[in-house]
Amino acid sequence: MSVQDKHVIVTGGGTGVGADIAESMAHAGAKVTIMGRSEAPLREVAKQHKFIGWVTCDVTDPDAVKEAFQQARGLNGPIDVVVANAGAAESVPFAKMSAAQLQAMLSVNLVGVANVWQAALGDMKSQGWGRMIAVASTAGLKGYPYVSAYCAAKHGVVGLTKALALELASTGVTANAICPGFIETPMLDRSIANIVEKTGMSEEQARASLSSGNPQKRFIQTDEVAGTALWLCTDAARGVNGHALALSGGEV
Repeated sequence: MSVQDKHVIVTGGGTGVGADIAESMAHAGAKVTIMGRSEAPLREVAKQHKFIGWVTCDVTDPDAVKEAFQQARGLNGPIDVVVANAGAAESVPFAKMSAAQLQAMLSVNLVGVANVWQAALGDMKSQGWGRMIAVASTAGLKGYPYVSAYCAAKHGVVGLTKALALELASTGVTANAICPGFIETPMLDRSIANIVEKTGMSEEQARASLSSGNPQKRFIQTDEVAGTALWLCTDAARGVNGHALALSGGEV
């Protein structure tokens, strides 16, 4: 079993990890629908391969998700794989964190995963095969200072994954979370700029500080996450269910 002719939805598909996952799936023969809030980056990714389509969607809005998934079915048919990749990170000391900031992190990083998985579940169960994949984070496996809301949300994704995996274990549908360390993406660039602004570190010092947690002393690359997502869709991974797979160089 491979993704050949499978319909794969990738949220947050306009940049970084999501774009790389979408292109990898399409090159492997899948029909891919990417989703995101902004049209322009989705269009740019869709230009890279004839089997990548796009639909705008805010994953925090369950009604918008349902409508977007209906549009995706119109493009590529019933849904076989959902890679819940959309996410955001905000750094703030816990004592200064507002209720709105906490809710925002939970909405996009946790509730968004539940929304898109629920929207695809009926298709997968009726077909007797499916892959629910979340791009979580090592922040779902351990704590980091100044991103407590993000850590709480990503821990929630890991818990959601483990619970759903057990619910679906006899259906042919698996649920797994990929937990990378810091990835070389535009989000990382924003984190580095934030550190430089708030601490006075140079960009080089900030990069070294963030990469020091990885025993390999490097950042994870987007192709590593894309390759893991692709592998989870193969027959070789049919027994992998309810796992939080760390891509961290041995950090966790």
